[in-house]
Amino acid sequence: MSSCDVLIVGGGPVGLTLALRLSRMGVAVTVFERSLDIVEDLRASTFHPPTLDLLDTLGVTPLLLEQGLICPHWQVRWHETHERALFDLSLLEGETGHPYRLQCEQYRLSRVALAALRAEGVDVRMGCAVTGLHPDARGVSADLSDGEHMSARYAVGADGARSIVRALVDPVFEGSTYPETTILATTRFAFHDHLPDLSHVSYVWWEKGTFSLLRLRDLWRCSLYPDETESIEAALTPASIDAKLQRIWPRNTSYEVDEVRPYRVHLRLASTFRKGPLMLVGDAAHLNPPTGGMGMNGGLHDAFALSAAIKRALDTEDETPLDRYANVRRRAAEKDILDQAARNRARMQERDPAERRAQFEGLQRLADDPAQARDYLMRTSMIEGLRRAEAML
Repeated sequence: MSSCDVLIVGGGPVGLTLALRLSRMGVAVTVFERSLDIVEDLRASTFHPPTLDLLDTLGVTPLLLEQGLICPHWQVRWHETHERALFDLSLLEGETGHPYRLQCEQYRLSRVALAALRAEGVDVRMGCAVTGLHPDARGVSADLSDGEHMSARYAVGADGARSIVRALVDPVFEGSTYPETTILATTRFAFHDHLPDLSHVSYVWWEKGTFSLLRLRDLWRCSLYPDETESIEAALTPASIDAKLQRIWPRNTSYEVDEVRPYRVHLRLASTFRKGPLMLVGDAAHLNPPTGGMGMNGGLHDAFALSAAIKRALDTEDETPLDRYANVRRRAAEKDILDQAARNRARMQERDPAERRAQFEGLQRLADDPAQARDYLMRTSMIEGLRRAEAML
């Protein structure tokens, strides 16, 4: 039976980043991912400033900047009038080395991290699933889909919403699933050449609802919603998708849509991030609405905190840092990630016209006051919450 210090289940951006940092710390790590290759699907695409700071310590951020689109500001927008509340991320200069968001698909981080791991000789087994984990006094042993077995001092679940590691940790996965379905559609139509003063990240209110526009280098990601009396099946038809995009900018021809994906929004938090030699990070530990890009970023913050805790535990044979990780990062997920994501979602789901107008004008006043806007951006860009968590680790 082969062995390593840390066995990571899940080869997405969080698991691979955790592996890369542990390897750079001199920790022997093995990654198992059931997919044969990095999955290039429509998932997270926003990197916040403190996440870019952390990834910069691994030499990853410059490679992402080459592939992504810098977003110097974001906005909440009123579609019919083109009014906007513009939040200028340059207000964060001096607080971060990257006072902007980066719009870049999460799979690009996975590819960069995987290439670095392979170049450094780290054992990353694509197409190999962990089918069983057996904790004991010495650590954990794993059953693998290829018939082999491996032992490790610790195992980390970075295996997403359906985590097999979480099933073994067996926490209460508290929370709810929101009733609405979001429809993510991508198009190469250049909205920025038609809608005046459009930011690369824009959360938009219109008369009967909301939508969001997030720009990547080669396309726009449009978050759309079924009409009030429309079924999900009807909303997913090409005609309905085109009608929703025509509301954003009317054209004489139909929109060319590359990809469409419906998804439900979850808000869930594991009651514990650790059980003995088993730990959880990212979506295996917390699920949240995508508005504001908190999920992947929070998972990456988990990875950096856990890697430091594991290194200390291995060096000192004292597992107190692992308990501290579990407690601190759970609190951060609850107070600084899930709560903020829920507030973002609640704002975008508001339907009362008077309340919407009042909230919008409040956001305009906030954005126009540099001191208040800076404080707001310190929270929504995750700098404040990450610093608070790091001080407790």
